Amino acid sequence: MTIVVENLKHTYSPGSPEESLALNGVSFEVADGESLGIIGHTGSGKTTLLQHLNGLLKPDSGTITVNGTVITGDAEKEDVLMVRKKVGFVFQYPEYQLFEETVEKDVAFGPRNLELPEEEIKRRVRWALEMVGLDYDDIKDDSPFNLSGGQKRRVAIAGVIAMEPEVLILDEPTAGLDPKAHDDILAMIGDIHKKTGNINILVSHNMNDVTRFCDKILVMDRGQKVLYGTPGEVFSETEKLLAMGLDLPDGAHIAHRLRKEGMDLPDDILTIDQLEREILKAKGRE
Repeated sequence: MTIVVENLKHTYSPGSPEESLALNGVSFEVADGESLGIIGHTGSGKTTLLQHLNGLLKPDSGTITVNGTVITGDAEKEDVLMVRKKVGFVFQYPEYQLFEETVEKDVAFGPRNLELPEEEIKRRVRWALEMVGLDYDDIKDDSPFNLSGGQKRRVAIAGVIAMEPEVLILDEPTAGLDPKAHDDILAMIGDIHKKTGNINILVSHNMNDVTRFCDKILVMDRGQKVLYGTPGEVFSETEKLLAMGLDLPDGAHIAHRLRKEGMDLPDDILTIDQLEREILKAKGRE
């Protein structure tokens, strides 16, 4: 599975006083098994971009190719529907989309719409709940509305991965959670990625999260791609990111301040552990 986006452009309310250019010539590629982080301020085009990747929105121009299938332009409706089945989308606050009377029925909703046999649906529900760290037998008959916030989000994500998507898109999956639930959900997402080998696309405002879990990072600003590369490559562009008002990972932020005070440190420091090692090296050189 690969995703290739070429020169994507999208305008909201064209020809009206509210006309707004949301995407302007965005191009990038995600390889099989990669985890891509997308960062940028609110209004930078992140969510609009995501909604193009499974055909929820159609661009003004440009192409999106998913595993060799073009889903833009004059693409066949059947091709777009086929790709949607392979691309799972976890929206921000996905627990608000829970609606069934039991956890089992909620997680089974997507697979049942695929008209799968009942035994296969049950297998997927059990598998998906286990993948998100919940015990099928303990929770299947519970009302999803009686669960904790973290459990609700796990159930909502289970409902998406029960479709067994080859691409999993997560729009701010830890938004509104307390620190422990935040770390637990993120660790769970990383575990799902390792076990399934799918493509992960993670939108987040937390730079430590994308640094820790993503192979590549795409930086959006005013509808345009401004940076794209590994976490080390992207966060070495410190001044450019700060000029856009974006944060840095903790290690990169402190290293930037220490460089301003004259300490000789590499540009690609991201984590506190890396920073500690480099400071000790620098002290050893004095």
